[in-house]
Amino acid sequence: MRRFAISDIHGHLQTFEALLSRLALRPEDELYLLGDYIDRGPDSRGVIDKILEMQEAGMQVHCLRGNHEQLFLNAYHSQSAVDSDLWMRNGGKETADSYDADTWAHFPRSHVRFFESLPHYFEVPGFVLVHAGINFRKAAPLEDTASLIWIRDWYPQLDREWLKGRIIVHGHTPERRMGIQLQAEQTEQFPVINIDNGCYIDWDGYGHLCALDLDTLDVYFQQREEGMF
Repeated sequence: MRRFAISDIHGHLQTFEALLSRLALRPEDELYLLGDYIDRGPDSRGVIDKILEMQEAGMQVHCLRGNHEQLFLNAYHSQSAVDSDLWMRNGGKETADSYDADTWAHFPRSHVRFFESLPHYFEVPGFVLVHAGINFRKAAPLEDTASLIWIRDWYPQLDREWLKGRIIVHGHTPERRMGIQLQAEQTEQFPVINIDNGCYIDWDGYGHLCALDLDTLDVYFQQREEGMF
């Protein structure tokens, strides 16, 4: 059995499928997706369809909630102008376009239920998996669910005693390719790996979707297949 983590697909179905092809997952392998499946890229609906298809086929695909799924849920449930505008300004327009949605009724209920079901963290042997990070200023860090999907600049707070030898893997804040590689190589010095290379970003050192092998700490970088949106 192999274990992989991927984060921040952001509607890039072609890139996601290219990376999956390289991983050549077997039925016994575990795939952990760390949130932000939607927004910014051209085919958010296709990404969710692909994830659900893999799960229905019996593949071990475990999904976390990201802040973009939360933005969608806030807008969907409140249907307020404030929440809708916030979602739209953060890539929601591209998601709505992928569903051909001009009303909330156009979003399949199965997709909404998927978003609603997403947990905020996984604890697996050797690792804590989250979307954004962990607020170690809290007495019970994993109960601060807002921070798990939104926090930035949390590295100085890292509590090694709380970790008990585990490594935190997260996304949310785009990191240059070289930085991701260095983090994966230096976990004894600092037990955190950010695997978000900003798939949607057209800057030098960014623009890839990453997969981390949790057992070898090898990082697979898949260059974005789609054009810019």
